[in-house]
Amino acid sequence: MTPNTDVLNRYLFDGMHARGELVQLHHTFKDIIDGHNYSDGVKALLGELLAATCLLTATLKFEGEIAVQLQGKGPVSYAVINGTHDQIMRGIAKVNEETSATGLENLIGKGTMVITIRPDKGEPYQGVVLLDKPTVAECLAQYFETSDQIPTSLWLFTDIKKETVGGALVQLLPDSGNKEQQMSDYDHLCQLTNTIKPNEIFSLEAQDLLHRLYHAEEVRIFEPQSVSYSCSCSEEKCLNAISQFNPIELKKLIEEQGNVSMTCDYCQTTYAFDESQLSSYLNEIKH
Repeated sequence: MTPNTDVLNRYLFDGMHARGELVQLHHTFKDIIDGHNYSDGVKALLGELLAATCLLTATLKFEGEIAVQLQGKGPVSYAVINGTHDQIMRGIAKVNEETSATGLENLIGKGTMVITIRPDKGEPYQGVVLLDKPTVAECLAQYFETSDQIPTSLWLFTDIKKETVGGALVQLLPDSGNKEQQMSDYDHLCQLTNTIKPNEIFSLEAQDLLHRLYHAEEVRIFEPQSVSYSCSCSEEKCLNAISQFNPIELKKLIEEQGNVSMTCDYCQTTYAFDESQLSSYLNEIKH
């Protein structure tokens, strides 16, 4: 059985002051890794980061973009997933050397997680947390603890052979009530969520999995949200970059290569422009 993938589900635990999320992805993940010669370890790291970014984006009440980036001095100098409030994702990893390593520490090494939020309205803001935990999930939990001071737990899964990723989140929604009871409820829900098995998140429909996990609780599920891949590169953006070139250097490039080409790091699409397409920039050369 194959679940309805590329979907994010949000839900509330009625009477327990907590919310949850479940994401199951296939096509989005496949589109991100296609065209790149990533090792299985790098694919798995990007998969976890993708699921984590979807879950994180869904916790934010904003319209705009988010970037979740890991950066360090390991074989992978950085890995980043960019997403929007409507769950359109893209991502990339920069690999400095071939490696068969797996896991956050072995791939990134000592470094930081940088979360940048750019609302459509308002100023961008950034949060930084040290990568001093063994997993992406634990580092993100630490981010919530230090930035928002909201108890949050995440579970992230990747199946490289099936090119699928999944993730779950439980977050306390504190109010003025009994703090001890709220934390007890939160811990209880985390214990239940911790029983998720990888084969379940990759094979069960969301409602079936949620019923298995929380059949004794009152769970209110909201309308699912689709997750998809799309790269933001375009001819227009390439031409804007080319417009910054020195016209003389630009003409020299055309004479040497016959055109000027640019390849998107994210999707590997190559844009090529010949002399006629760049004539307006070349006309700036002063004779």
